[in-house]
Amino acid sequence: PLGFTDVNLNSRNTYEVSRRRSAPEHLPHGGTAPAEPAPPPQEPAERARQRVGIAGAGSSFAEFFTRNFFTKRTKELKPAVQSAPGWKLFGKVPPRENLPKDSKIIQQEYEARTGRMYKPPLPSARRKNIEFEPLSTTALILEDRPANLPAKSVEEALRHRQEYDEMVAEAKKREIKEAHKRKKIMRERFKQEENIASAMVIWVNEILPNWEGMRATRRVRELWWQGLPPSVRGKVWSLAVGNELNITPELYEIFLSRAKERWKSFSETTSENDIEDAGASVADREASLELIKLDISRTFPSLYIFQKGGPYHDLLHSVLGAYTCYRPDVGYVQGMSFIAAVLILNLEEADAFIAFANLLNKPCQLAFFRVDHSMMLKYFAAFEVFFEENLPKLFLHFKSYSLTPDIYLIDWIFTLYSKSLPLDLACRVWDVFCRDGEEFLFRTGLGILRLYEDILLQMDFIHIAQFLTKLPEDITSEKLFSCIAAIQMQNSNKKWAQVFASLMKDNKEGDKNHSPAPKS
Repeated sequence: PLGFTDVNLNSRNTYEVSRRRSAPEHLPHGGTAPAEPAPPPQEPAERARQRVGIAGAGSSFAEFFTRNFFTKRTKELKPAVQSAPGWKLFGKVPPRENLPKDSKIIQQEYEARTGRMYKPPLPSARRKNIEFEPLSTTALILEDRPANLPAKSVEEALRHRQEYDEMVAEAKKREIKEAHKRKKIMRERFKQEENIASAMVIWVNEILPNWEGMRATRRVRELWWQGLPPSVRGKVWSLAVGNELNITPELYEIFLSRAKERWKSFSETTSENDIEDAGASVADREASLELIKLDISRTFPSLYIFQKGGPYHDLLHSVLGAYTCYRPDVGYVQGMSFIAAVLILNLEEADAFIAFANLLNKPCQLAFFRVDHSMMLKYFAAFEVFFEENLPKLFLHFKSYSLTPDIYLIDWIFTLYSKSLPLDLACRVWDVFCRDGEEFLFRTGLGILRLYEDILLQMDFIHIAQFLTKLPEDITSEKLFSCIAAIQMQNSNKKWAQVFASLMKDNKEGDKNHSPAPKS
């Protein structure tokens, strides 16, 4: 009886090969008949196909699926060698049919064709242990091409080797440069930490115990300019700001309890949206208690400590709420949350409230937070006097665009630079502000303009306003304070206080001249 013989033709098609391997070894035909062995690889394909029989009526579906669906004539498959070189990025592929030439033969052909002697690279420059070298996209340039692509010529291989060496050299240069930069930053950081540690000992053991006698000495002022150690910063701020209002921790608790009662009554009678819409027209400034909730979430949002659920949210809310009850004539003004937040980060709750209330009681802060337009104009006029004295070119550039100081100074003064500058740099500005007073706020503004003078001279009105509203984040304390130190707060032998006093005097005389004459 004729049986169906499975022909195991060698083919490159992996689907066919795997299908043949999974087919049964013996095919049933009536009884159990062994399958004929596959023809040897040397047997022609045409002859093998002639040996294929037609299955009888009792053939199973397995016999049908063992037939070769691919009638296309295929090449014989050579057994894959596991050690054959392949394109490593995409996995193993069958090796080339023609064996690769030996390197000596390639070298001889190259020398015969070009007439030049090939000098191989030094042993130290060759790649060692190629099998274990990590192959990045850069190193792929050194690998052989896949089997289905033309092989590299010697010239191309040499060029690729040279390009790879150049890329490696550039990468090493970048790494060395970045390593030096990191080391420099670390050295500066260690030096700064050592200076802070030594300064802290001086502040704790010498200056703070003798505050009144040493605060105005040259040595202390120089240490103050370099920045206060964080561990004594809050204490020095409290001493420098003072407590002219004689606020006690007990008084803070009284106004805090009043604020809590207000919050409770507001939550029972008015929704948050109603207060937001009507807050600007409420006669009683204590109604701004509810507005505080809306502004706290916008205070240092990158720190995530003052937002709802954060560790300092309730603390900031309490300090601002107590102040609005303590000073209903001022109430809450946008920007206060940043000042209170900086104080909370450096002082205890009651001490932060005392420093906050006394700081906002200073003439400059009181004029801005009470929106005293006449006083604010005096400060702007005094600022422009020193602006023209120190930065005449930039002053004329701003004048040509009618760009007045209120466009950028209001935000800086309202938040004492804590919103415009990085927090650590803002704290250092606060250090000297507590030493020199309101003059340093305007000197810092001139220092910022000096730092970015070349950039601002190339901008128009819109871009200047946008730039000064959101300063670059990479500003450093060394660059800024060097520019601040270069600002001279002296005009015609008059200092800031004298210039401001003369502006106030001129304003009073002008008001007197414009006042109506008394009736006879």
